[in-house]
Amino acid sequence: MKKEHWKIADLPWDKFDVSKIDAEIVKIIKAAALVEYNAHDYATYLCNVFPNDPVFQEAARSWSLEEVQHGQALGLWAERADNSFDLQRCVARYTAGYKINVNAKKSIRGSQAGELIARCIVETGTSSYYTAIGDMTEEPVLKAICHRIAADELRHYKLFYDYLKCYLEYEGLTRLERLKIGLSRIQESEDDELAYAYYAANASADARYDRSVYTSAYLLRAYPFYQQKHVDRVVAMRV
Repeated sequence: MKKEHWKIADLPWDKFDVSKIDAEIVKIIKAAALVEYNAHDYATYLCNVFPNDPVFQEAARSWSLEEVQHGQALGLWAERADNSFDLQRCVARYTAGYKINVNAKKSIRGSQAGELIARCIVETGTSSYYTAIGDMTEEPVLKAICHRIAADELRHYKLFYDYLKCYLEYEGLTRLERLKIGLSRIQESEDDELAYAYYAANASADARYDRSVYTSAYLLRAYPFYQQKHVDRVVAMRV
């Protein structure tokens, strides 16, 4: 029997401790909430990219529900940590300025296997990212949220990797081709997705978006949380 997924209501909200909040962490958590919350659009894109695989489509929809829950949990925490933050308002600001091509019929990675490689890279990175934040923060609720999300993302990696093995056998991508796709997806960490999320979550209403400014602002706060063990975890996972 499938284990029931955790619920937001079951998080230890009664242990929320404002004295243990790091203001810099709040900024990146607000941005992360917006990216996670936007997973429905990614699911639509994935279903379009895999039109003849209804089993994978169902898996993608289930995946997106868990991702959206991550955004909700992070957003609710951020609203408690910063009473000026409004999750729904910032989600609207984010999706108005950053859009996924939900009408795409083919993967932007060049193939279905390539798309799954990219997803494995993302899930690996986010699992390590939330593990790093969960290890660093002393705020009990955020620690609980991050550790739950990190476990989900590891499970998501395994989900996409299982499908990847099937598609690699069919498409026959070489190791070099797989490496190129993986590297290209890693480089996208500096595209508009994260930068615009940071802007939408943290910038004033009259601020103008500048990718380089907000990419730097995000990375300056996110990278210090990584320890060697978190990097090793990413390297150890296969694609």
